Amino acid sequence: MKINEIFLSIQGEGLLIGLPTLFVRTAGCDLRCRWCDTPYALLETQGTEWKLEDILAEVRKQGARAVCITGGDPLKQREETLMLTECLLKEDYRVVIETSGAYSIEGFPDNEKLMISMDLKLPSSAMEDRNMYSNIRLLRKYDQLKFIVADRRDYEFARRIMNEYNIPCEIIMTPVGGKEMRWLAEAVLADRLNVRVLPQLHKFIWGNERGR
Repeated sequence: MKINEIFLSIQGEGLLIGLPTLFVRTAGCDLRCRWCDTPYALLETQGTEWKLEDILAEVRKQGARAVCITGGDPLKQREETLMLTECLLKEDYRVVIETSGAYSIEGFPDNEKLMISMDLKLPSSAMEDRNMYSNIRLLRKYDQLKFIVADRRDYEFARRIMNEYNIPCEIIMTPVGGKEMRWLAEAVLADRLNVRVLPQLHKFIWGNERGR
């Protein structure tokens, strides 16, 4: 499995925000979002080959009980990510898979300790045509759907998706950059949207420092 980095931090995004978490960052993603904050993990050549047992050994050594498989996009290495996930669940870890909406999430275990954190792309990313909307019906109540919002156009695009699809899980809106939240919070309140407005907490603590 092509791995870019493995590091211990806190979960900075979503419903598990603030939870000590071991991040397994895979290398490789087909998308090229304009505001991507991990360009150092876009290419598979930016990773090194790890055996599954070596990844598991590193996870055990670090001691955290929550593991986030992120990227890049881990579903670009679908079979390897599935095997890693199944092994982690067998050892009773809480697992989050962070993925765009561009790869199918079908076939992953239906387990309350596994959260699919799916990030549908909005116009500011220039990747909205890569969204695989069929994934929405595969989300479960213990997953989360995220929108990374740069401006009003993004916000209205997200609202249309929410109106058109029956989304079974929690919905999160986060501003691009993770910090400037006031306008987004006020828009959500004005429109009475049933979503969570959340920051990227790690950006407040460590800025853009890699491995945090």
